Amino acid sequence: MSNPAAAMPQRYLRTPEAARFLGLSGRTLEKHRTYGTGPAYRKLGGRVVYSLDDLQAWAGRGAKVSTSDPGVGVVLPARRHEPLPDGTPDRQR
Repeated sequence: MSNPAAAMPQRYLRTPEAARFLGLSGRTLEKHRTYGTGPAYRKLGGRVVYSLDDLQAWAGRGAKVSTSDPGVGVVLPARRHEPLPDGTPDRQR
């Protein structure tokens, strides 16, 4: 028996939909995109779209089980950050 979800194309959300999905404002998501602190996105023609998998992965980096849990990553605020000493953007810290 085949999996019907496997035949479905990956869903992409435009900025307002992606922001609602994450519980953010559209402007905050735009700022994350500008500063390189947000989820991965794609440009299709002139439109910015986000895959559901990328949104969930980005939000998952901030997952914690307690206030003392360092977690697996950090979701940075939507502002400019200094590059790391190796010259890479401070996106994944």
